[in-house]
Amino acid sequence: MKALFFALGLITATAALGTSAQAQNYPWCAQYGTGSGGAMNCGFTTFQQCQADVSGIGGFCEQNNMYHAPASPHRHRHIQP
Repeated sequence: MKALFFALGLITATAALGTSAQAQNYPWCAQYGTGSGGAMNCGFTTFQQCQADVSGIGGFCEQNNMYHAPASPHRHRHIQP
């Protein structure tokens, strides 16, 4: 039974190594604390989401200067005669 769990764990770990992580691309960041001891979380899609997160714990929200909006699909316009 231990061998089965070990094999299952090994397969799971190997599969996890094969996937690549991508940075999150969201427009708002929460800055917690001040100075060099603070942390930053750029995982918010709206300013209101960010404000709700820092509410009561301190910090502030700012726009993510590394954010790039996803490219919109190119639409073809068909003109009928």
